[in-house]
Amino acid sequence: MSERMVPIAGEQKKRVCYFFDSDIGGFHYGPGHPMKPTRIRMCHSLVMNYGLYEKMEIFRAKPATKREMTQFHSDDYVEFLSKITPSNMNSYVKEQHKYNVGDDCPVFDGLFDYCSISAGGSMEGAARLSRDKCDIAINWAGGLHHAKKSEASGFCYVNDIVLGILELLRYHSRVLYIDIDVHHGDGVEEAFYTTDRVMTVSFHKYGEYFPGTGELRDVGVMKGKYYALNFPLRDGISDENYKSVFEPVIRQVMESYDPSAIVLQCGTDSLSGDKLGCLNLSMRGHANCVRFVKSFNKPLLLLGGGGYTMRNVSRAWAYETGLAAGFELAPDIPVNEYYEYFGPDHKLDVKSSNVDDMNSQPYLDRVKRIVMENLRHIGGPPSVQMQDRPHLPIDELMDDLNQDEDEDDPNDRRPQRLLDSRRQPAGELSDSEDEGDGRRDHTSHRGRGHSSDSDNKHKFGMGVGILASSSASHGAGPSGHTTVVRMLSSNVADEEASTEALEGDMDLDMDDTPPAVHENGLRSHALNGRSGTPSSSPKEEKEGERGEDDMALDDTLATGTTSISSTPPPLPDAASTSI
Repeated sequence: MSERMVPIAGEQKKRVCYFFDSDIGGFHYGPGHPMKPTRIRMCHSLVMNYGLYEKMEIFRAKPATKREMTQFHSDDYVEFLSKITPSNMNSYVKEQHKYNVGDDCPVFDGLFDYCSISAGGSMEGAARLSRDKCDIAINWAGGLHHAKKSEASGFCYVNDIVLGILELLRYHSRVLYIDIDVHHGDGVEEAFYTTDRVMTVSFHKYGEYFPGTGELRDVGVMKGKYYALNFPLRDGISDENYKSVFEPVIRQVMESYDPSAIVLQCGTDSLSGDKLGCLNLSMRGHANCVRFVKSFNKPLLLLGGGGYTMRNVSRAWAYETGLAAGFELAPDIPVNEYYEYFGPDHKLDVKSSNVDDMNSQPYLDRVKRIVMENLRHIGGPPSVQMQDRPHLPIDELMDDLNQDEDEDDPNDRRPQRLLDSRRQPAGELSDSEDEGDGRRDHTSHRGRGHSSDSDNKHKFGMGVGILASSSASHGAGPSGHTTVVRMLSSNVADEEASTEALEGDMDLDMDDTPPAVHENGLRSHALNGRSGTPSSSPKEEKEGERGEDDMALDDTLATGTTSISSTPPPLPDAASTSI
């Protein structure tokens, strides 16, 4: 086992919780669709065969319920996702148009189950971080950063990142969100655009590129002004140039903002050779972001995201799982069930290509200077007080209404007929014939890379700041929807929303694998102990890391009438926490 991974010298040992649900790889967006959930299963196979299960705890989280999803998403949208199927979708034509479901975000078998698994892992990881059960939580099935309050977007239906951050906000006064996906993290930025309790930082390709948001001048409004940072990039950025902007910006963010928890979205479509990406990062250049953020020794939630060349996605996330656990993985990929897909060299590496880097040094310096200038405006304590709201009769009513769905056994498996209907065809495992040196240089799948006239009814215009779509009198923010943050901040002043003009004249073109063990009735199901070998009898975890004692914030979001205390509530004991 020592030949497969080597401890990183000088690394402080971290307690790592890794979330994986074996069902996730069985979902299929449809023939030819670039998003393939099988990549999560491929990554997990590498993680297990490298022996990383010995160095961390592995859990299967309880899928998120409809009630939990409505902490951010609208009730009618969540209800729609729970009802629509390929067999009845013709009865929901109007709703599909309303919620932007179809084309890039298709209806497929098990859609709601897929969303529940993704969101459940991120929320459970956040809950365990908040309760000091681990130092780093990993959910590669999460990171779906484009989903909006009442709209699917960019292959994303439920925004697990926002739900995870809301879970962290129960115990942490300030949360930092960092996004290294090639696409702008518009859904997360939009949700927290008017608050200073969450800072969003996104490094992304900007210009005529999906989703068309993330301009340098989009910095947040009202109490959230200067708490949204965007670093627009051009095609082909190299490891060296990416590091030269990422590390100084994040270092200054940590110094100025001083968050108590960090969420890092690790979209791998920023890797070289990605089907939909246009950057040029190597696996180690991408992983350097994980290594650097980890070095601040803050509670860290690592999430997945984009990534459409499956063998490279699984390589990068497996390697970054090793870094999180404090181990450098050997370059030779061990034999596993997907071994043939890593040929012909079977190496754990993704190399940069020789494409031109369009990010000149003067361009990067100018953008970095403006970002640093914006950071000078932030500081001081959080603006939102924290205090619990009394339990009201309406809460008991809501508990009764949701009791049935909350008591669903997460270990219940679907009939084989349904599993067969959603199973991914074998041919879909292979990547595009055009990838690599001879691949077509396309960067979109229908909606990605450009927006049609009909798409623009639901998305923001190219080159236009998010602020332009909404004024303060209509709830200032990047969208006409009520954002999560305005419900968190009940005392936000009704000031005029504005964005300062950009200084200077700039033109920004913008096997031996241990079997998975599941135990009935647990909120998170421990698959192994923390000893050097997998435990034959996995230890039990208390039921429900996200318990009813934690639903005060849910009620706050529903009513918008309660402020949140600056003193985190006491940790619930095991006896009082339940689902």
